[in-house]
Formats: sequence, structure tokens, C-alpha cells
Amino acid sequence: MIPLFAWIIGSQIVLTTQLITILFGVPIDVTLIEAGFNPYILGTVIALGLFFGVFVHEVAHSLIAKAKGIKIHSITLLILGGVSQMEEVVPDPKVELPMALAGPLTSLAIGIICSALVYVFPTLPDPAVAGVLVFTFGYLGILNVLLFAFNLLPAFPMDGGRVLRAWLARRMPLSRATKIAADVGRAFAVIFGIFGFLMLNPILIIIAFFIYIGANQEATFLRYYILLQDVTVADAMSNSVSTVEPTTPLPRLLELMYETKHLGFPVVERGNLVGIVTLSDLHKVSPIDREAMQVRDVMTPNPITLPPSAPLIDALRIMTAQGIGRIPVVEGDTLVGIVTRTDLLRVMELREKG
Repeated sequence: MIPLFAWIIGSQIVLTTQLITILFGVPIDVTLIEAGFNPYILGTVIALGLFFGVFVHEVAHSLIAKAKGIKIHSITLLILGGVSQMEEVVPDPKVELPMALAGPLTSLAIGIICSALVYVFPTLPDPAVAGVLVFTFGYLGILNVLLFAFNLLPAFPMDGGRVLRAWLARRMPLSRATKIAADVGRAFAVIFGIFGFLMLNPILIIIAFFIYIGANQEATFLRYYILLQDVTVADAMSNSVSTVEPTTPLPRLLELMYETKHLGFPVVERGNLVGIVTLSDLHKVSPIDREAMQVRDVMTPNPITLPPSAPLIDALRIMTAQGIGRIPVVEGDTLVGIVTRTDLLRVMELREKG
């Protein structure tokens, strides 16, 4: 996105300079700003500055989360902001409120600091250099204040949606608070979508889609976690496990899949679990090459496993994060079962109806 943002900023440099002058009331010398390729160089600098601001915004979330004992796996920067990949737990309103506010308040602080510097640079002896700095920090100040305002919209998946849920959760059950916050998010998405179509603005349409999907995912996530509370892997796993050996020919593996209707098998050698093989592993090999290959050639070695006593929520978390459909269940060194995505859905359906 950096080149795209740089081009957009560079191509609108004159209009933006006028806007910054009006907003801050500070005259800007455009000698260097408009010279040669400088508009696009400045566009690149501002785009990098914006994404650095988004990164700091997400770090603020992460620091609060870590202070509260929540593990942080990664931070992903996106076109509309960032996402901190945290350990998935049922949110505690007392933790979620400060964590959600940390990001927007950090963006606001960056915006205020950048805006304050706009009034410092005009004192520099070189007006052209001062103009470049006023433009750059004025632009970043505006963008970070907009990032603050956008993230405080009371709609999932923005921080404002989490603030709203945390506030509601102090007055009602968490599930109801999540439903209300998700409904508000979907309402905002519809409004953005309508305005986007009427104004022929693709950015608003993208934002609407982003908000709508995020609101649905948040509501679904919490529903799953509430349904799977106090359920262990042992309650959902299949005890009768069909296994294959590493030396099993791939044509025979395909036959077993047809016979058993299973799309994956643990691979066991001398009683020890050594891997797992799935239909997707088979599809990576052409039908002609399969004739001369064995399971050991395509299996995933050292697969992720869980003990029977593990919370079933852990299985859901791992399957979602790793994009896998089954997890072998091991007690000690012995394979005692397997839990699949279908098992999870069956348990959730039974608990929902029960």
C-alpha cells in the first residue's frame, strides 16, 4: 500500500498544502514541496509515517494486553489500520476497556505532537525547508487525529466497538453486550455502504465491508467461546482412530479415504505418532507421481497435538490459527483419539440446543 498512498499524496500535494495552511493558519513555502519528484518523495515519507503511527497504535494495545497477562502473537498492518493477534480469550470488560482506549489515545497523542511541531518549524531560517517540515508534520497530525476518530466509532471491529461493549458489559451479560455492539457495527456498515454507493466512493464501500465482516466475526467468536466453556477435548474427540503407516502407498491412502470418509489420518510408526496426512497433502502431488510415493513423502511431521484434558477452546483456537481441520489427541506417548472441526461443530450444536 505504500506506493499507492505515496502516489495519492503526491498527486494531491497542492490541494493538501492549501488545506494544511487553512487548518493550522501557518503559511507554507512550496518551493521544495512542488519541485521535481519531491511531491512523491514526500508522499512516501508521509505514507511510511502513517503506517508507523498505526504500528505504534497497535503496540499501545499490545503493551496493555501484555501487562494484563494476554499473549501477543503478531501485529499486522492493513490498509484501514492494524490488527494485534492476541491470545483468544473471552474478553474481560475491566481489561478490554483500557486496552481498547490505549490505541486511539496514542494516535491522538501522536496527532497532537505532530500538530504542535507545525508551529515550531516556521522559526527555522530556511523558509523552503520549514515549508517541507510544516507540510509533513501537519499532514501526519491530521492523519493521526483522523485515525483516532475513526477507531473510536462505536462499531466492531474498531476500538470504539470494544469500548462500547466493555461499557455495556458492566450493566448486562457479556453475550448481550456483544450482540448490541455487533448490531451497532452492522448499522454503521450499512450507513457507510449507502453513502459509498450514493457518492461513488469506493473507500467508504471498503470500510463498510470491513466493519460488517468484523462485527459478524466478533459476535460469532464470542458465541463459540461461550458454548465451549467447561468442555474438554475428551468430551468431543473420537476414540476410535484410523491410522496409517509412513510406508503406506499414496494410492492405498486415497482408497482408505474413500472407504472411511475420513479426509485425514494420523501417521503411526511402531506405536508412535510421527505425522499427519490429509487430502490436501495428496492434492499437492500429481496422480502420476502418487504411484511411486508413500505417506512419509507428503505427511506433515511432528503434528500439533493436545491432551484429553485440554479445553476444547484450545482446539478451536489452534484450528483457526493454523488453518487445520483435525488434531491428534495424545496422552503421554499414546495416541488416544482425534478431534476434528466436525466434532467441534457437533458439540456447539448440542450445547446450543440443550
